[in-house]
Amino acid sequence: MIELNELVDAAQKAFPADKLSSDRDASWQLMAEMGWLMIRVPEEDGGLGLGREASAAIHYEMGRVLTSAPLMPAQLGLQAIMASGTFADRADWIERICGGEYVPLHLLAALLTPTDDGTLNGTISGVFEADMASAVVASLPHGYALIPLDAEGVSIVERPIWDQSRRMFDVVLDGYRPDPALELADVKASPAMHDVLAPEAHIAIAADCLGGASAALDLTVEYMKMRKQFDRPIAMFQALKHRAADMKTRIAVAEALLWNRVHDDDADIIEFGAMKTLAAEAYAFVTEEMIQLHGGIGLTEEHQSHLFMKRAMLNLHLAGEPDLWKERIGREALAAMR
Repeated sequence: MIELNELVDAAQKAFPADKLSSDRDASWQLMAEMGWLMIRVPEEDGGLGLGREASAAIHYEMGRVLTSAPLMPAQLGLQAIMASGTFADRADWIERICGGEYVPLHLLAALLTPTDDGTLNGTISGVFEADMASAVVASLPHGYALIPLDAEGVSIVERPIWDQSRRMFDVVLDGYRPDPALELADVKASPAMHDVLAPEAHIAIAADCLGGASAALDLTVEYMKMRKQFDRPIAMFQALKHRAADMKTRIAVAEALLWNRVHDDDADIIEFGAMKTLAAEAYAFVTEEMIQLHGGIGLTEEHQSHLFMKRAMLNLHLAGEPDLWKERIGREALAAMR
């Protein structure tokens, strides 16, 4: 059994902190070679059989280096296939994906309309790096299914985004006829599959956020030690110490909740959504402070702080925006008080 500290050490050596947003294809190949696609696959299916803590730790480390390789949607797509109890080619697809084939889950909403002849029209949004994918796992009106990207009636359109360490695509369906053999879960089984995937998505995004926030804080503190004003490092000024302490406090609180949820099998989807929101908002706060404490240098787009801030702004909107989860947790809290 691989120890968690061994996994983290390997990640830090393979992806050193001083190399942000390394080449996507090379990073993806390295991740596949290191077996990271197999982390959550049970040993009986040829995987490593590790739990949420292991995958969260990897996403945390990849957040620290702003990875451009789409490990997060890849692991979620694989987990959807593993969760299917009816997919006949389950073993074959698991083997293909663990070998490096990219089959992601989309992380934004799908707006699809079924037609009378059984085809689908519409858009599946939030598919990262779809140009390197062979298929996508999507939530369709009739349930979860695999959609081959070379199928008739399927095309991809890149959606330009601010975060240049990632590429996001829309998968456009125009008269696409779903293949029954690629169905992962029908309408009745889809809620159960969603309940499996949603917590995993929230944990992965939160870990990515907090890894990035931690790296951003480290860079900020190092800069404050080096930058001098009135012949003194600005790290010695009490007001700036307090701002750095506020950054650390926001990260520490969100990390405590993340690792609590990783080990909590009884938490519901609202609690996971609230956890992700806390982490994403902490990331946004830290990167905004990072830019200020660097004297606004991040706005030149030539400094690491700008890269972290872009990632933080995008992560806020993945798997549900903050307003959605704040409203849901608020309503749940009010209902519990009655």
